[in-house]
Amino acid sequence: MTTELNQATHSKTGAYKWRFFRSGGFDQIRIETGADIVALQNLDYKLWSALSCPTTGLSLDDKTLTMIDTDKDGHIRASEIQTAVKWACSVLKNPDDLTKGSSVLPLSAINDATSEGKKILSSAKQILTILGKSSTDGIAVEDTLDCEKIFSLTTFNGDGIITPEAAKDEITRSVINDIMELIGSEPDRSGQKGISKEKVDTFFSEVNAYVEWWQEAENKADLILPLGPKTGEAASLLKNITNKINDYFIRCSIAKFDNLAAFSLNPSEKDYLSIASQELSLGSPEINRFPIAKIDADQSLPLKEGINPVWINLIHRFAIEIIEPILGPKNRLNFEEWNSIQAKFEPYYIWLSQKKGAIVESIGQERIRLILSGTYHEKINCLIEQDKALESEMEVITEVERLTRYFRDLFKLINNFVSFSDFYNRKDKGIFQIGTLYIDGRSCELCVKVEDVAKHSAIAHLSQTYIAYCDCFRRGRNEKMTIAAAFTNGDSDHLMVGRNGIFYDRHGRDWDATIIKIIEHPISIRQAFWTPYKRIGRMIGEQMEKLASAREKAVQDKAAEGISTTTKKIETVVSTSVSSTSTATPFDVGKFAGIFAAIGLAIGAIGTAIASIITGFMRLKLWQMPLTILCLFLIISGPSVLLTWLKLRQKHLAPILDANGWAVNTRARINIVFGTTLTAMAELPKSSELSLFDPFADKKRPWKLYIKLGLLFICFAILGAILWKYWLCIS
Repeated sequence: MTTELNQATHSKTGAYKWRFFRSGGFDQIRIETGADIVALQNLDYKLWSALSCPTTGLSLDDKTLTMIDTDKDGHIRASEIQTAVKWACSVLKNPDDLTKGSSVLPLSAINDATSEGKKILSSAKQILTILGKSSTDGIAVEDTLDCEKIFSLTTFNGDGIITPEAAKDEITRSVINDIMELIGSEPDRSGQKGISKEKVDTFFSEVNAYVEWWQEAENKADLILPLGPKTGEAASLLKNITNKINDYFIRCSIAKFDNLAAFSLNPSEKDYLSIASQELSLGSPEINRFPIAKIDADQSLPLKEGINPVWINLIHRFAIEIIEPILGPKNRLNFEEWNSIQAKFEPYYIWLSQKKGAIVESIGQERIRLILSGTYHEKINCLIEQDKALESEMEVITEVERLTRYFRDLFKLINNFVSFSDFYNRKDKGIFQIGTLYIDGRSCELCVKVEDVAKHSAIAHLSQTYIAYCDCFRRGRNEKMTIAAAFTNGDSDHLMVGRNGIFYDRHGRDWDATIIKIIEHPISIRQAFWTPYKRIGRMIGEQMEKLASAREKAVQDKAAEGISTTTKKIETVVSTSVSSTSTATPFDVGKFAGIFAAIGLAIGAIGTAIASIITGFMRLKLWQMPLTILCLFLIISGPSVLLTWLKLRQKHLAPILDANGWAVNTRARINIVFGTTLTAMAELPKSSELSLFDPFADKKRPWKLYIKLGLLFICFAILGAILWKYWLCIS
């Protein structure tokens, strides 16, 4: 394209002074005025934020996007944006009007100084007049949507398709209806069914072919139509009985060849016995399979008596309708006469196989001749030409719709294509944002529509963003869609597959949302800071669970073993209780002193370690204490925070959009500060009041009991130490 070939030259020689703004970590074009829009023709493609976007899945009218997509490939490219801008600016007086983004196009804004603008203005006024709004000074997008209403009030609308109402006389209208019924119809711009010139020509071509075919039979009536107008019906009857009569004569010829064969060729007693117990009718297949008459060496077919009951009616018709007109009245038909009758109808069958115009045969030969007797072909074609004469005028109505849509949507598309200003300025949402997901006490505004989760996630994971894919449903409407929601604030502790939320689209409609897949990436620095402590807590909890589980199993095993040997032990205890009383082992003070001493040493070691830490910390100067605590936190949380910070710096928008068919032309970063605006956390309103009284709060811990137990433990420790020293002395 010329625009593409001259792009570099335009960017170098253009004198327009562009203004840029920095957001998302890259420089973007600031497009705010009509002059900025006009200058897009010379803007280097390397400075565009995107080079292509799909025409579906965006929060912009699909029909507008389809109109801009001139090559109809499902994508809008930079060159197509330039073409749309160039056309819109050529039919408007002031390009600044495009920045308003209004759904109502003022008639005064249309440039009637050009021929195209003048046609658009005239057509816009015509539309308003048809809709009964001639007094209004502006035309809205909604006024152009009801094209069927606009075109239904005009007999001719320039699409080359006419409806029966276009004909002034009843016969012509009936011919048009015949064409629609036999050849098919096409939708008119008015929404009604009609016919095009191709349909008309096809119909009359078939009509002429059918008439020519019939004329051949009429010219050779003696040969092709042996029974005149009744030949067709007689031929159908003959065709129905031919195979059965041929079967009869072949069987008779075999019986003549060998008289003994006649018995076998006729139905046997077994055949009759098989049907004797059945409820018979003329439609019984068993009887139908019997020969049409009794087989014998006399090769002649009876026509009045001795006929298979299933075939008797057809044979009687055959004798009256075919044999009598050709051979005269007969009681029997021999093989030679049968062959002569078949030969008589052979030319008819050949002529019938060459039938032409069969598609129009159903309306009847009389109706066909009536149609050809008039000049209806020329009349209908004249009506079509009359309709086509308004083609250019009526196509302007489509241009009016295009202009109203560009007037409303083009500026918004530019600010989401040439730059991402709508997305980064946060004054409005980007066209790729289709709604807001509410889940887990937060709202996610960076939500895009997804057609194929597997295909999208294969690319979207490169964005370094935590993404949750959700299936969304509208109850009672059988509507479903899938979205990808980016989480850029908070943590992921309670996000999991199967979690439910509510999604609100750009029209305010609510959808039930369920997480079906998650791409995990760091979300925030806060999450990274607490992650090590949460991991330690989880590890301790897991170890305690394992320990408790092992202890519980050991207790259960021991209890089971004890129950099985209880009886034996009772007897043993009873038998030995007396002897053990007389020979009881004396209390070993030293043994228990050692146990208490070991406990005391362990507690003392722990206490000494804690005391050393506290003593060392208390020896620090006052300004060193917070630094020490800070260093401790840095040692534990520092690596996690640093790694997360590096990953958060790599978070960007491009892969999320590229996975949806965009061609993002820059690295659109989503830094930490900007990410917090895309995902809002739950906060109490500033003017709200908070009561700290909670009737269902956790009970306070019994600290007095803990202190008493601690003192008791210390006393036992002291006692253990005394006993340990005593044991050392006596030993």
